[in-house]
Parts: sequence; C-alpha cells; structure tokens
Amino acid sequence: MTEENMLEDAPRGVAPPALCLRVCADADPAALIRILICFQTLNVVPRRVVAQLGTLETLRVRIHVTHLTEQQLSLIAAKVAQMPSVRNAHWIRI
Repeated sequence: MTEENMLEDAPRGVAPPALCLRVCADADPAALIRILICFQTLNVVPRRVVAQLGTLETLRVRIHVTHLTEQQLSLIAAKVAQMPSVRNAHWIRI
C-alpha cells in the first residue's frame, strides 16, 4: 500500500496524527535493532529515527510514526519496555 493510498483513508484536510516513541536503553549494540523489529513486524516504516548515545552508558531513541493509532503505539511501547536492556519506553503526540 502506498502512502497516497493510506492518506486516502484519512478525511480530506486532516493530517494523520504524528506520534513519537521514546526509549531509553542500556548502550547495547542490539537494542536499536530489537526496537525497530516491532515496526517491521507491522510493516511500518517510521518517518524518522534518531538514536543518540547519552551519558551513563544509555541509548536514547526517538521514533516518529504516522498511520498508527495511539492504541497500537501503546502496545508497541509496552512490548519494548519488556525487552532486555530497555530502561523505559513511552510515546507522546508531536
């Protein structure tokens, strides 16, 4: 399904909601891949992915998505929060 087709599902003049998943994890080389697999299984390509090595050996990840509902992203955040090396995960509207 192309982005044009997905936008046809939304009412005219209404942009799809933009949501952001925020994750703080240990600086584990596999953490980013494990997080992104959640989107791959849903066949969703994030609009933007930012990963930054922070202080105290942490990895901070922000994933911007559209075309997912808040409920879907809540389920993804809950699943990510249970992963090894993840300290916390939550989503916000942007």
